[in-house]
Amino acid sequence: MTTEIKRLIQVRIDKGAVFKRDGYGKKRQLSDSWRKPRGQHNKQREQKKAKGALPKPGFGSPIAVRGMHPSGFFEILISSAKELEGFDPKTHAVRIRAAVGKRTRTGLQEKVRAEGFKVLNPRMVKTEPNQEKLQESVKDAEKDADTEKKEEKKSAKAKVTGLFRRDTKKVKKTPETEEKKAPVKEKKSTKSKPKAEKAEAAEKTKPAESAKSTRKSVKPKSEAPVEATPKAAPKTKEKKKTETGVTKNE
Repeated sequence: MTTEIKRLIQVRIDKGAVFKRDGYGKKRQLSDSWRKPRGQHNKQREQKKAKGALPKPGFGSPIAVRGMHPSGFFEILISSAKELEGFDPKTHAVRIRAAVGKRTRTGLQEKVRAEGFKVLNPRMVKTEPNQEKLQESVKDAEKDADTEKKEEKKSAKAKVTGLFRRDTKKVKKTPETEEKKAPVKEKKSTKSKPKAEKAEAAEKTKPAESAKSTRKSVKPKSEAPVEATPKAAPKTKEKKKTETGVTKNE
């Protein structure tokens, strides 16, 4: 952009006339877009002070800068790369239509910049490597979540199997513990053998005494009831006598 074009753009800015319709601030439904006042007693039509200026010759921008973007380029509205034919990148800049999608926009922006044109409405579109990185990060997160789930399942299974193994171990250990405890009992029995042998010898030496004692204990039991309960003699029936001294039956 040359210095002359910069100066003309500044002139256009200084003029900066903005024309608004009369009464746009009085009613909410009225916009500020210009409408010519046609009322018989309208103050703006009569050019009263503080009522706003009317469009007249002299408010226009210089012809060399008229319709130019503030950046110093003339705009071209495009939706494909074919529309760039016949334009100079030194005097024209590109504006991509809003209806263009992301996929076509990425390729179109690259082509426009490769040819040397300036893009007035560039958009930060995610490039493929960034998308790949995002996809990789998502995949890594999914893998981490899967591994965590698997570990949780394994830990749950290990707990269940551990309880089952404990039960089986208890069942298996019981005979071993009994076998281990058995020799301990035998040792105790060996220590107590002399006492048992003495008791057996004492019992063998006195079998007769024990038999006599049993007999003696049995005899008094059989004799005692005979002595204690002697048989009573049979009672003879006495003949009843009457007053005359004669028996009743006689």
